Amino acid sequence: MTAAMLSTMVLCFALTVSVAVSIGLASILGIQVGNANMLISVKEMFNAINKFPLAAIPFFILAGNIMETGGISRRLVEFAKSLVGGVQGGLPMTCVLTCMIFAAVSGSSVATTFAIGTILIPALIKHGYPTTWAAALQATSAELGVIIPPSIPMILYGVSAEVSIGELFIAGFGPGILIGLALMAFVWVYCRIKGWGKNDGDGRLGVGKATWQAGWALLMPVIILGGIYGGVFTPTEASAVAVFYALVVGLLIYREIKLADLAIILRKSVLSSAVIMFIIANAGLFAFLITRAGVPDAIGHWLEDVLKTPAYFLLGVNAALFLIGMFIETSAAIIVLAPILAPVAMHFGIDPVHFGLIMVVNLALGMITPPFGVNLFAACTVARISLDRMIKDLIPFVLVILACLMVITYVPGLSLGLRDLVYAR
Repeated sequence: MTAAMLSTMVLCFALTVSVAVSIGLASILGIQVGNANMLISVKEMFNAINKFPLAAIPFFILAGNIMETGGISRRLVEFAKSLVGGVQGGLPMTCVLTCMIFAAVSGSSVATTFAIGTILIPALIKHGYPTTWAAALQATSAELGVIIPPSIPMILYGVSAEVSIGELFIAGFGPGILIGLALMAFVWVYCRIKGWGKNDGDGRLGVGKATWQAGWALLMPVIILGGIYGGVFTPTEASAVAVFYALVVGLLIYREIKLADLAIILRKSVLSSAVIMFIIANAGLFAFLITRAGVPDAIGHWLEDVLKTPAYFLLGVNAALFLIGMFIETSAAIIVLAPILAPVAMHFGIDPVHFGLIMVVNLALGMITPPFGVNLFAACTVARISLDRMIKDLIPFVLVILACLMVITYVPGLSLGLRDLVYAR
């Protein structure tokens, strides 16, 4: 059964069938080969999405789309530019910093790409930056949307591996800040070498004025994250609060959202949410079948025999996840692999929260690596270029993220220090 499922899934991937459909077809074939009752498919697909924390996904997606339309994104860009935009290379640094702030409320890298990219990619091009480099920068910076909490992939890992989502969120700050600072340092040095961005400070608002204009937007992550860690509401409830706050600010305070815009925003959010939920449902069925077939235990014993130390295990897992992330959508990969790998990691003495951050950061790389990087397609859509043109400019950014991944992997205190401080044991 397992061989039939895996071969079917790989064949569907090779034929460019969508990830969700590929996983679903492989699962249905596995049920047929195993002579199991087809009602299992309906039951397990329902069970996969019948989990309260997953309600956060459509709400965070909706909140991100409201922020994009309601003027919140633009004000965050002006605020970030007031802080770092005055130096050479300040505009690319503004892109990274804005994505860090936006990530604190969106939870989605694709939403971050569209919300910030529609503003900053044209601005970067206008200031003389190559279109392909601007698109590569935006796609990479938007990856922070799933690393800095709240994060949809972290929610999925928490549900799949039965790990506290609150602990995952607090642990994500260290890796997120590390990657953000590394990207800002890289673009600052790169721009000085290339001689780009000498006029990036043109039109920059003062810090005070930009902060005043973005005050309501900046208050949003404070309310969301403060509410979660202050015990006011759960991460799932925080997603609904984010939607409500974004609506109030966009409709009543900034007044940039019209009633006619709501239908468009809701439609876009429903489509994005449905895609993710469909993947989750099919991946849940797939994970149930391979678990029932004993695949996780077999893989665990094999890894224990081959990779005998935690360091080698993490290195091997990182290499495998990097390759998997290039071909399988992040959400699906987490749902399928987390129940398999998390118990093995715990056997090696690796904290499941730390391992979750490693998985999320590594698989998030798949969002900016060909052939199926969703951030790349989003950035290419905004920049109106083909994917193949930006590969050369993308490579240095991928190397920066890989270097940060190694630090995150082998310096657990970066992820767990703040977690242990907040969740005193």
